[in-house]
Amino acid sequence: MVQFNLVALTLLVLLSWWSFGFEGAVGDPQLFLLKWECSVVAVDDLFNFNQNLNASLADLRVQVSNQSKQFVTVQSTSGADPCYTMFQCRNYLSNTDCATCFAAAAAKIRSCSTGNGAHVVYDGCILRYENNEFFDQIPTTISNTICGNQTADESTSFGAVGQQVLMDLQIATPKISGYFAATKTQVAGGAIYAIAQCAETLTQDTCSDCLSIAQSGIQDCLPNTDGRGVNPPVCFMRYSETPFFADNQTIDISPFLKQGGGGSIKNWVFIGGGVGGALLVVILISLVRWHRRSQSPKRVPRSTMMGATELKGPTKYKYTDLKAATKNFSEKNKVGEGGFGTVYKGTMNNGKVVAVKKLKSGNSSKIDDEFETEVTLISNVHHRNLLRLLGCCSKGQERILVYEYMANASLDKFLFGKRKGSLNWKQCYDIILGTARGLTYLHEEFHVSIIHRDIKSSNILLDEQLQPKISDFGLAKLLPGDQSHLRTRVAGTMGYTAPEYVLHGQLSAKVDIYSYGIVVLEIISGQKSTDMKAVDDDGDEDYLLRRAWKLYERGMLLELVDQSLDPNNYDAEEVKKVIGIALLCTQASAAMRPAMSEVVVLLSSNDLLEHMRPLMPIFI
Repeated sequence: MVQFNLVALTLLVLLSWWSFGFEGAVGDPQLFLLKWECSVVAVDDLFNFNQNLNASLADLRVQVSNQSKQFVTVQSTSGADPCYTMFQCRNYLSNTDCATCFAAAAAKIRSCSTGNGAHVVYDGCILRYENNEFFDQIPTTISNTICGNQTADESTSFGAVGQQVLMDLQIATPKISGYFAATKTQVAGGAIYAIAQCAETLTQDTCSDCLSIAQSGIQDCLPNTDGRGVNPPVCFMRYSETPFFADNQTIDISPFLKQGGGGSIKNWVFIGGGVGGALLVVILISLVRWHRRSQSPKRVPRSTMMGATELKGPTKYKYTDLKAATKNFSEKNKVGEGGFGTVYKGTMNNGKVVAVKKLKSGNSSKIDDEFETEVTLISNVHHRNLLRLLGCCSKGQERILVYEYMANASLDKFLFGKRKGSLNWKQCYDIILGTARGLTYLHEEFHVSIIHRDIKSSNILLDEQLQPKISDFGLAKLLPGDQSHLRTRVAGTMGYTAPEYVLHGQLSAKVDIYSYGIVVLEIISGQKSTDMKAVDDDGDEDYLLRRAWKLYERGMLLELVDQSLDPNNYDAEEVKKVIGIALLCTQASAAMRPAMSEVVVLLSSNDLLEHMRPLMPIFI
């Protein structure tokens, strides 16, 4: 029993280490277009077929976006011309990126409007529809091969190793449940990242046949540093020296490469031991794969805040070091002040520049009780659109957080301050989309759902490439006087806070979504949420949300756009769509607002606002 407990404890430690070894998902739906093909064969009743196609795509969208499915088949068989559709994401994509890839594929495939079938293949996903059922069939066409234009250093044996990698994937993948495998193989000076995937409706033999065709094409790319083999659209292989999936997505495929064997009677004991060992390895691999799937950003269950006690703790800084770094928290080093505290620029002994935030405290014992738990949670949140918490410090009543430093400061400086007018539309759009991705991670992809409560332009910082990083997430619970998650003292900022939170103290992720919608309107208009500005030539003035709604009702949305944005550098329809999304986020009813993952999909697609018209917001 002691030995069993020791093994169980070891497994638990290994699994815990595995689940926290990857620093969050970096949003990338991988929309490099590999193949797009429309059938030229006509159907008997095009109207009926398109009805079935529309119904199928709508069903797929629900299952991918709302039910987080990565492989879906749908058949709509009303009338004489049925439609069969199939969608598949690469297993390493997050739910958000999978939904974004679907949106792009659905928009692309709709341009095939007259034939009886079509397929589109991106790096991240495939979408196919046909007039006839095809789910268990492979195409008779040859594989499409796309090779990179960089050649690997021959001294690294990249070509020889790559050939073996592809051969192993072709053999192992059909034997793996779900027909997906990802491997990382070391070569001199780097590694080869490779995947293989089949449609889950194929048999093991047809998956093997399909990958054999794809492999025969892709191996001709070697020794180039990347290549793709597509047997559209039911199997796919890819390799690259550049990582395109996280290391924790790989599996050990060696058990699926071993062939069965016999032996003499003398060796039955050894064979039995070998079989038992191999079975244990397979069980352990299955456990790890199951645990990885259950803990990955795309399928993680929600937990309570107390789950943070199992996370890796933050770096503890000495008060004297932070005091010296900020020159005794001098006014000259002060770079900002807000509802959560005062921020100072600090230079540590090793020359690293950091942002030092002294939190507002008080006499509440809650801060002492929960500070470490909450800070531990925040320090384990890693996403490219979230500001990184480096560590903390406690001294007496002082509670200090240390963050990475953002030289470009906050978004409000670019919208309303001295740097107003320096952002172009692409930069604005990237900030809008990046902020949505950061909030999606907080709400839906981290193992604990975090509600920010104070999303505003001054809490969105910009890095050197003007990419957004949300700051101050998780801090609202550290303020004195907080009561609960559901009904709580309002921690937001006037002009950004959702009506149900202001009027009734009702808190949910939809509060952040409302605030996000206001920030988007600020970015587009260059107007502060609480400032008054003329609505039309008659001189009527209103604050931002009411002004935006009146212009929406009048069909004059472009009147909202900041005059500093060059009209030649943006697409008018795209801008109007983004404003429409912002108004959807500010709906009076929290239930009517989209989830942040849906916002990402809407922003990334071309035609998803057709049937989503916002209603009038509540004006407070």
